[in-house]
Amino acid sequence: MPTLDWIGKKAVVNHHREVPYRLIHCDKDSSVGDPDAGNLLVQGDNLQALKALLPYYAGKVKCIYIDPPYNTGNEGWVYNDNVNSPEIRAWLGATVGKEAEDLSRHDKWLCMMYPRLRLLKEFLTEDGAIFVSVDDNEAPNLRLVLDEIFGRKNRITNAIWHKSDSPKNTAQLFSEDHEHIVVYARNASVWRPRLVPRSDEMIARYRNPDNDPRGPWMVSDLDARNYYSKGVYPIETPTGRVISGPPQGRYWTVSKEKFDELVADNRIWWGPDGNSEPNTKRFLSEVRDGVVPQTLWSWKEVGSTRHSKRELREAVGSDVHDVFDTPKPVKLIRRILQIASDHDSIILDAFAGSGTTADAVLEQNRVDSGVRKFILVEMEEHVSRAVTVPRVARKISGYPYKGKKNDVLLRENITLTKLRSSERLLAEVDRIVSENSARFDDVAVSVDDGVLTITGEIAIDGHAEGTGGGFRFCTLGEPLFDADGNVSPAVTYPDLAAHVFFCETGSPIPRRADGTSALIGTFQGRAIYLLHSAEAIGVASANAGNVLTAAVLENLPLPEPDFSGARVVYAEGCTVPDDRLSRLGVTFKQVPYQIEGL
Repeated sequence: MPTLDWIGKKAVVNHHREVPYRLIHCDKDSSVGDPDAGNLLVQGDNLQALKALLPYYAGKVKCIYIDPPYNTGNEGWVYNDNVNSPEIRAWLGATVGKEAEDLSRHDKWLCMMYPRLRLLKEFLTEDGAIFVSVDDNEAPNLRLVLDEIFGRKNRITNAIWHKSDSPKNTAQLFSEDHEHIVVYARNASVWRPRLVPRSDEMIARYRNPDNDPRGPWMVSDLDARNYYSKGVYPIETPTGRVISGPPQGRYWTVSKEKFDELVADNRIWWGPDGNSEPNTKRFLSEVRDGVVPQTLWSWKEVGSTRHSKRELREAVGSDVHDVFDTPKPVKLIRRILQIASDHDSIILDAFAGSGTTADAVLEQNRVDSGVRKFILVEMEEHVSRAVTVPRVARKISGYPYKGKKNDVLLRENITLTKLRSSERLLAEVDRIVSENSARFDDVAVSVDDGVLTITGEIAIDGHAEGTGGGFRFCTLGEPLFDADGNVSPAVTYPDLAAHVFFCETGSPIPRRADGTSALIGTFQGRAIYLLHSAEAIGVASANAGNVLTAAVLENLPLPEPDFSGARVVYAEGCTVPDDRLSRLGVTFKQVPYQIEGL
């Protein structure tokens, strides 16, 4: 498989292993709502934050969405449209070394992205997927890097977001109206997309001109090109006209016996005059609850950049145009959630920005009564505190809102048949406008892409209802280990236990350890123990509580009375002979020297 090489790659391929584990501190004063809602907003370098979160969330995240820097080379960009920020420059210099001075902006972008993508993969469940927004500047490079990290066989698709609702006439060459959303699964053999809800336009195709009691329906062709031995026979229309057979080179899709059953059940449509070619009626009430997701996402369904800017202004209550020129619309992220999350999934966004992902998770939960949780990471402190926190807080608690509420009064596909009876259609439009003009501030009539729409608009000057819930605001603390490799004195037992369990098993600790028991958890038939000093874990001590002695070994609690699996004990020392440990199926690992990271 072809791989991508760039200046600095050797320095970053395994850099995710060298990133120190850090503590995460929750700031109660900056947290919002219910702190036990299970949502997190972490402020800090996302590489450091991802490594800090790994012991708690590895293998637990169903859906990752990231909107990383697009690397357009726009040096005047305030937030993250390039990788020349002081933080990234300092990181590149420390990680890549002097070679970093010769990096192109593409080299810098790849150096920045590679270790973050390596860590992100570790968060995904076996049936999870990552969605990455990118434009044409780095789309080819991104796919090659993701091929290398996730495996080419796990590439799912490249969705196209049609982001602009009008062309940019100031463009020198082409108006760039699209972006990419690249999708990779942790394991493509088990990942499956969920159906997405039908759009209003799709539903509008279902009509009920014959007042069928089964409700709206749409027609499907009764003939197809595929050969069918029983698919050639004459048909008589209700008016008595005989159709000798299907069109040349085609076949009826059902046998004569099945066709007669469909006719008897009023499932064949002969047109309004009863003399047209037969079609099958497909009822809305009988089709699947949703449609297979497509790779072309129109702004009409998932929002445009213009919509997202308006959403952000309304949500934050101020003009943030100078900070976020191209935020993502909530509908776009909700589409991803509809495809890739269950009602109780954890959603991770490591480039949180304005907090659109949190907004989308809260909104999708409100729509389908879900209990999804979000984890956001935002590098810039002024962005997280001035934009992300207020936006998500207002979404949770509600906020004053001025705007318009739209109700669709009619949506009708304009067909050739309808054009022939245009007078009747125009009369229907006039009737709807007249009957609804009193209860709406405005009634608008429009025709777009062959669809006639009548919309009633009401001006709103009130309060947008909040979703409820809450999130913890967290910052990054000290590394778990100091420069000499010793456990930092600031580390608490629960923090060290979580890290030990994760490094031993590769999975998050099942429950937060409180130090009341040396047993911190079990995994695949192994019991994991941590002996500790209650006063200070990182201080060497002769206290028997830190040392695996014969007496301590004898009294180690078992997960269950008849447990006979292997036991792994982490402690500062051990006085039990190796041969006895081996006979009892016990492995001793010394703290801190044998605590290994991924």
